[in-house]
Amino acid sequence: MSQPYNKPPYAGGYNPYNSPTPGPGVPYGRPGEPHRGTTILVLGILGLLMCPILGVIAWVMARTDMPKIDSGQMDPEGRGTTQAGMICGIIATVLLVLQLLAVCAYFAIIFAVVGGAAAGGM
Repeated sequence: MSQPYNKPPYAGGYNPYNSPTPGPGVPYGRPGEPHRGTTILVLGILGLLMCPILGVIAWVMARTDMPKIDSGQMDPEGRGTTQAGMICGIIATVLLVLQLLAVCAYFAIIFAVVGGAAAGGM
């Protein structure tokens, strides 16, 4: 006997006509918190290109979002962009620290030269 609307008979296992079930941590099909992956990625890239302090912000935001994504409280589709933004933020933070060290070394050399010239001229 044929099924209505030409649907194949259901024989157990996978049923393509069922609605999808929610993933772990998402009760009763309610969507979790939306991800901020795009924002984190943009901040990470801007931290690399323009303002390194934005890289620190991207890194901190990603570190708070990744546990939420892992536990199912946040949309898991943003995991890749969040990770990419976190990596850009880490690189921008390392470059910021290196820049600050270079500026400190520059001023230390200038003060040493000026101090040596002042002491030698007296």
